[in-house]
Amino acid sequence: MNVLPRTRRRTWFASGLTGVLTAGMVFALVAGPSVVVATAAHADEATSSAVTVTAKDQDPTGYQAAPFPDLAVTVSQTQGLIAQGITVSWTGGLRSTEPTAGNGGANFLQVFQCWGDDPSSPLTPRPDRTTCQYGGALTAGGMRDSTRQIPYSEIPLQDQPYSVPGRGIFPPYTSIPFVARDKTVVSSIDTAADGTKKVNATSVNTNQFFTKYTTNEVPWAGSSADGAGSISFEVQTAAQSPGLGCGNAVTDAGTTVGASCWLVVLPRGTADNGSTAITDSGLFWDSWRHALAVRLGFQPIDARCPEGAAERQLAGSELVALAVTSWQPVVCNQKGGSVYALLTLPESDALATANRADGAAPMALTSRPLSSDAGPDRLSYAPVALTALTIAFGIDRAPSPFGHIDDEYLARARQPFTSLKLTPRLVAKLLTDSYKRAIPTGADLAYLGTNPEVITSDPDFLAVNDPEWASQLYQTPALADLISPQGRSDAAWALWSYVLADPEARAFLDGEPDPWGMRVNPWYSTSAAINAGGTALTLPREDFPRADPVEVRPEGQAPINLVAWRPYANDLDSVSGLVLRGDGLTLGQWDPTKQPPAYSKTGRTTAGYHAVIGVSDFAASSRYQVMTASLRNPAGAFVAVSEKSLTAAASAMTGAGAGGAVLAFDSSSAEARRAADAYPLALPVYAAASPRLPDSTLRKAYADFIRYAAGLGQRRGSDVGQLPDGYAPLPQAWVDQAQVAAQAIEDGATALPAPVATPPTSPAAVAVRAATTVSAADVPASQPAASAPAPSATGAASAALAGAKTPDDPASSALAAAVPGSLLAGTGGALAVPLISRLRRRVL
Repeated sequence: MNVLPRTRRRTWFASGLTGVLTAGMVFALVAGPSVVVATAAHADEATSSAVTVTAKDQDPTGYQAAPFPDLAVTVSQTQGLIAQGITVSWTGGLRSTEPTAGNGGANFLQVFQCWGDDPSSPLTPRPDRTTCQYGGALTAGGMRDSTRQIPYSEIPLQDQPYSVPGRGIFPPYTSIPFVARDKTVVSSIDTAADGTKKVNATSVNTNQFFTKYTTNEVPWAGSSADGAGSISFEVQTAAQSPGLGCGNAVTDAGTTVGASCWLVVLPRGTADNGSTAITDSGLFWDSWRHALAVRLGFQPIDARCPEGAAERQLAGSELVALAVTSWQPVVCNQKGGSVYALLTLPESDALATANRADGAAPMALTSRPLSSDAGPDRLSYAPVALTALTIAFGIDRAPSPFGHIDDEYLARARQPFTSLKLTPRLVAKLLTDSYKRAIPTGADLAYLGTNPEVITSDPDFLAVNDPEWASQLYQTPALADLISPQGRSDAAWALWSYVLADPEARAFLDGEPDPWGMRVNPWYSTSAAINAGGTALTLPREDFPRADPVEVRPEGQAPINLVAWRPYANDLDSVSGLVLRGDGLTLGQWDPTKQPPAYSKTGRTTAGYHAVIGVSDFAASSRYQVMTASLRNPAGAFVAVSEKSLTAAASAMTGAGAGGAVLAFDSSSAEARRAADAYPLALPVYAAASPRLPDSTLRKAYADFIRYAAGLGQRRGSDVGQLPDGYAPLPQAWVDQAQVAAQAIEDGATALPAPVATPPTSPAAVAVRAATTVSAADVPASQPAASAPAPSATGAASAALAGAKTPDDPASSALAAAVPGSLLAGTGGALAVPLISRLRRRVL
């Protein structure tokens, strides 16, 4: 999957509208009906389909001749797959040697996807090597073709149909064609009618089906000294790889399922047939015969809502997108069900539109209440999700070549770190481009003084993390900042609020040095006296600014500013996808042959060389199975994101506005300082709509959505309609609030209760008060506004309340951003005009 960076914060109206229309049409074609996700650190639902295969079991007659006879590979998830990540781990290998320019390395694995079954192996199904997405990485020992170092007569019989005999000084040549799911053949060998063969100009490694930018293959996965290893692998569906076609809807015994594919794990030893090194293709028979394969089952990627179902617009938070995608196929198939199309855009904009309650205003999804600047708040707020913001990371060990390094650290070279701790001050450093490598190469860095190059060389970071980090050496810009999403969001506000609540972080932003002398980049200081622009940076805020105006002008090339050097990701989901692929969005080389000339994209890095960190969310991190940082909470404990830590945070949340209807984890509160088990970036998501909407049918549709989301939608699981990984079930008090809010929305403005003059005390009264929000602006001047206590997050997780069960990049689908169904309705009417220029398109 190739995710191209955005370098502008805003788009023109026309391009934004085109993007929305395109996203809607693509989503209707390729979005899956459910979401099945798990993260490397906290997978629980997906492990039921985990599979372990061994060399001995899969190659009982030839495993002793394989590079690793004792190899055992475990795949974390094999069923219900979408465009996501899975973990591939193994034991029984040998310590690996890293690849070089002309040598693929030694004693390593290659991992890739194939779609077809080998017709010569009907009794024991095996993948057909001509159907494998392999060769696109263009690495030594990792392409589909090469000249042979042996005479044609010694080429295995299985390879001879794909080989051309040598002529004169030219050696024999073997090329494994690629056969796409639609039967298109990409071959670099032509065969005449008389059987003679010759080489043509076609590239089997770079073609219309995959390139180095889109392929998901892992050409080198290394083992540590004990022969074990682990990688995160990007699973691609037909939406990202049409050539593979995984997940295309097919009928099996009258049931629509997703077309299956294969995951292949190919052991490579120390040399290829006739060579002293790994230089030949892994698809050549001598290597291919030792391949281990696992069948992968996919969710069908077609939309399943009834034709003609009414479309209802949801707008706002990306945080709940994966849950909505899971719920959609059930709610739209219920009697009178609607298609709920989610358009992700700034929550504050969505709230303002919903609050106007004119026409078919979309229901807003938000984590914060309507701003007091937007006028009287006439919305009812219903909790529908409990999730979190995360700091996702993919960092492989890279021991420094300088000085003495412990043998135990050297033995783990190129294996991924699985634990990382961050304090609010460290997060502040990453958000403010205060590390030197965050600034374009060639710039005068005097204003950054003696600041470290990247976070992993910062004594502040080393003081709270495992001692092994001190032995590593990184220089990439992707570890000098956080890859962050473009645009405005409640997520950005939450992260800045977390930072500002910490005295150490606040002092750093104000311009005070940390104990080791590091200072904030002066363009980001919250002190006007320190800020290089003369104006204090206003925090908290809804975005992640690139405030440093630095610009480098290489001779004969385009200038490089901070946005070009460190571009934004499209959204939170994209960040986890980038982390999975090891794509730090680093700037490539200047290419004068492009029209017009431009900088190229560096793209993903090989497994074992990943070094990237970014702002994402719990659902996306779970979907792509990437590691997430443990954050220091207000109680002083480092806590990882999990269902348990989210529930603990919910219990410590306090009223954030809307008459107590909206809660937040306020890191500056006494409740937060007492919550030692709470994850500090926990975020609730509310569905907000106005009972004053004139369309009673629309109000009922919104109420039905809320009832399902807060009811059956809170059941944990991987089935359609359930709550996927990346969310915690709502506390019962929140469910009660949601049900009351749904009824208030359905009943309409005429049924709203009169404002109360004293705070309610019973849980039911609290729920009614919160759900039917009456703001101070709505209360007559002669009557004091009520001050309602916030609903408590106590009690057990909710049980199912209503409804019945019925029988997911580049992820370029709108899978994680929207629910099945067209987005066209969201671009018309009242929403299009005020909001379209601020829309955030999602390219997964």
